[in-house]
Amino acid sequence: MKKVAIIGPTASGKSELAIETALCMDAWILSLDSLAVFKEADIVSAKPSKEELLRVPHFGIDELYINEYFSVDLFIKRYKEVESLAKEAGKNLVIVGGTSFYLKVLLEGLSFVPSPKVLLQKKIDEMLRDLAQTYAFLKEKDPLYMQNIAPTDRYRIEKALSIFLSTQTIPSEWFKQHPPTPVASDVEIFDIAVERSILRQRIEKRTQKMLQEGLIDEISFLEWKYGRAPAPMKAIGIVETLSYLDGKCSKKELQEAIVTHTAQLAKRQQTFNKNQFPTRVALPLEALRKRLCS
Repeated sequence: MKKVAIIGPTASGKSELAIETALCMDAWILSLDSLAVFKEADIVSAKPSKEELLRVPHFGIDELYINEYFSVDLFIKRYKEVESLAKEAGKNLVIVGGTSFYLKVLLEGLSFVPSPKVLLQKKIDEMLRDLAQTYAFLKEKDPLYMQNIAPTDRYRIEKALSIFLSTQTIPSEWFKQHPPTPVASDVEIFDIAVERSILRQRIEKRTQKMLQEGLIDEISFLEWKYGRAPAPMKAIGIVETLSYLDGKCSKKELQEAIVTHTAQLAKRQQTFNKNQFPTRVALPLEALRKRLCS
């Protein structure tokens, strides 16, 4: 079974290349996108069209609702399921998307984290009501581990607190005793290299298209149905549109804000991919297309 991953900054052409590659190598596609996994967030996540989704079986798209929990550990679980199904069907696998952190964890693995008992979970929930105080508590106990966690990162603070209260072991020591086990080590990684000036133009064009296709109506519906509390409602494209709906900016300013923030995200993605995947093959889109489909 052959497995390839196609990564690159947002708006670089990953989805189209993945479909072409999957058709060439008789493969299924697993989405590596932390927003496209949610139903009804179609325009804002720039999902492949319904016609494109029908060309090749896709997994990891439209699997949860906005108010449902999703994280890297659930992505790893889904990968294992899809890999098993693909093997049974005699198919190869193309992994594609912009959430490269998920790919990094897929290759390096996750450490085992104990699940707290019911009574302990109640204590954890109670402590998390004051996130700043809990962060300070954990930083005093384990400054080494907490130095890489932001005071507002509720998910990782809860994880660290759960480890400490469940095991009476500080997280840095726990992870030393329970090193991660790689989930997949045989994935070829291909990175779409694109100049930032060209990428900026692609982002501007895509943002304009999203607005024309009804981005504002989509976000209005998501807010009406789920409110603003779910984590996906903090995504780029959603936050800016909510600001527009609040009357804080004009439509032109909305478009400019989405372009600016998306370009900043693209820069971070390029830096992450370069630093975290040194063995990746990085080529322009057309060169990768020839490389993957020749």
